Amino acid sequence: MHDMKRLAALFKDLEDQLVVCMRCGMCQAVCPVFAETGREADVARGKLALLEGLLKEMFKDPGGVQDRLMRCLLCGSCAANCPSGVKVLDIFLKARAILVGYIGLSPAKKIIFQGMLAHPKFFDSFVKLASRVQGIFLKPADELLGTSCGRFFFPLAPRHIKTFALHSFHSVAGDLDKNGASGLKVGFFVGCVIDKIFPDIGHAVLRALDYNGAGVFLPNDQGCCGIPALSSGDLKTFHKLVRYNLARFSRGDLDCIVTACATCTSTITKLWPMFAEDLTGVEKSRMLELAEKTMDISQFLVEKTSLAAPVSSRGGDPAVLTYHDPCHLKKSLGIAAQPRKLLRANTGYVFKEMSDADLCCGCGGSFNLQHYGISAAIGRRKRDSIVRSGCSTVATSCPACMLQISDMLSQAGERIQVKHAVEIYADSLE
Repeated sequence: MHDMKRLAALFKDLEDQLVVCMRCGMCQAVCPVFAETGREADVARGKLALLEGLLKEMFKDPGGVQDRLMRCLLCGSCAANCPSGVKVLDIFLKARAILVGYIGLSPAKKIIFQGMLAHPKFFDSFVKLASRVQGIFLKPADELLGTSCGRFFFPLAPRHIKTFALHSFHSVAGDLDKNGASGLKVGFFVGCVIDKIFPDIGHAVLRALDYNGAGVFLPNDQGCCGIPALSSGDLKTFHKLVRYNLARFSRGDLDCIVTACATCTSTITKLWPMFAEDLTGVEKSRMLELAEKTMDISQFLVEKTSLAAPVSSRGGDPAVLTYHDPCHLKKSLGIAAQPRKLLRANTGYVFKEMSDADLCCGCGGSFNLQHYGISAAIGRRKRDSIVRSGCSTVATSCPACMLQISDMLSQAGERIQVKHAVEIYADSLE
């Protein structure tokens, strides 16, 4: 009964939000998926019209609607450019939740989300084991980029992927609870991809915070922010992970929560409050407090500290550096100047803007797994912009974007490094 009431509430929200769309087609001009397929059903306007039909026909073909709704990167390009202010991502996420509540999760997703992701300790153990045996199935593809490809039959072929780190960030960093000279105290929300694939980003965050005098609270048993489950419509796992992380960051003396993942930042600040109906009053109050305090690491360093200048640099002639704007950072949160200021602090590089810096890279999380052909085509556009900039390093602020860009550059044989913006800054700190 509770699930039916929740779905009914989401259904009503959907009806109220759908009427705002004027069908003007502005979303068509900015949708990266439509740019590749040319299909009206792949653009926001087409999906909204589809949802109106769904509401009227009372779920006559929910499976077909779900398939078409999943052909979306959730990049937010449509919402960021909508003259009517239609909250497209809100609508799509609620629609996915309604459909999954009605027809259920696929067996594979139920295993991944409810069997593994919802149990952080088990998920850690699984990834730890996978990191030990991955060499059986994978071989190095590009030493500079650190990518690998399949030795023989491999489910993710033809991708060039980043493998799991042999030592996760949390296994090395452990629990931290220390004060800093500035008097500021931040909680560090790590995120799954940084913890398990890019631990160097996590260590760079700690160096940058310490250099700028910020104290750090770091619980080492954190879970996923919940976006993989939510984007697939699994509210049960999403709410479980929100509660799990709330318990880890329950202390009230933190000035901020910082993340180095654009998607985690956007999820905590925007999506946790939006889908908070299952939380108790106390949980909701704490969640809203954390959401208001959560900041991207570049935003925190630029806006909340004096951003102490590095005392060293790479040495030699400055190398050319460019930057890719993650969709969840620029389009969802309006953060673009701060990471660039962080990059310019390292005098070992000369910064050069690429063309279409905020064009989606095409990853989209599970979209990359389900629609790799479209994802890669969008990714190649981003790769070409990076190459045309003449850079030796491309930086960004989202580990998922780093995975996609590394794949595209590696497959093309381009000798360009992929780094996080905070790594570029931290590389110049003593």
